[in-house]
Amino acid sequence: MRNVLTVILLFLSTNVSLSQELLSQNEIKTFKENVIRQDAQTKTIVSDFIQYKHLSFLNNDIETFGNLAFKAPNSVKWEYTSPYKYSVIFKEDKLFINDGGDKSKIDIGSNKMFKSLNDMITNSLKGNMFNNNDFEVSYYKTQENFIVKFVPKDKGMLKFIALFELIFDKKSNDVIEVKMIEPSKDYTKIIFHNKIRNTNVNNEVFDN
Repeated sequence: MRNVLTVILLFLSTNVSLSQELLSQNEIKTFKENVIRQDAQTKTIVSDFIQYKHLSFLNNDIETFGNLAFKAPNSVKWEYTSPYKYSVIFKEDKLFINDGGDKSKIDIGSNKMFKSLNDMITNSLKGNMFNNNDFEVSYYKTQENFIVKFVPKDKGMLKFIALFELIFDKKSNDVIEVKMIEPSKDYTKIIFHNKIRNTNVNNEVFDN
């Protein structure tokens, strides 16, 4: 189970300006309304991404490149294209892994922690995690971004995730970065590029 959880965490997640300010209650209200409105209108998302894995014992972060596809209500595919071929599909409470042709399937619907992580992945893509009762949520802003920080309430999850961050572009209210910080201070972050909402995504994309 721990190995499977590690695989999932690799797909959750730069540095943000140090001049972060807390949002006022009115700012939080307006920001959430804008994101929730956009979320309600989102049927699909496609995007390229760069993932950075920061490990304290390495001099440089590990970089991987790929693309993602999301289709409502909860189908998600992360496909790594460089420097290796690897894909993970979340669909109908199942996790499908294709490691260079070596395929496996895991039922995550019966595990509360895996289910919570799957919901977190799906909602983080759309930007709407505000009503997730599994986290303490705080809101910040910089000159160009909104930053929402999520601290898990569950002690089991805190063993793997100390802090989860979504970074939004102020102009578009869209998620541009996702960052997952582990208790060790190592972290995984994902930066999105060429992100498009509501384009055509065929169901075959999510076939393993």
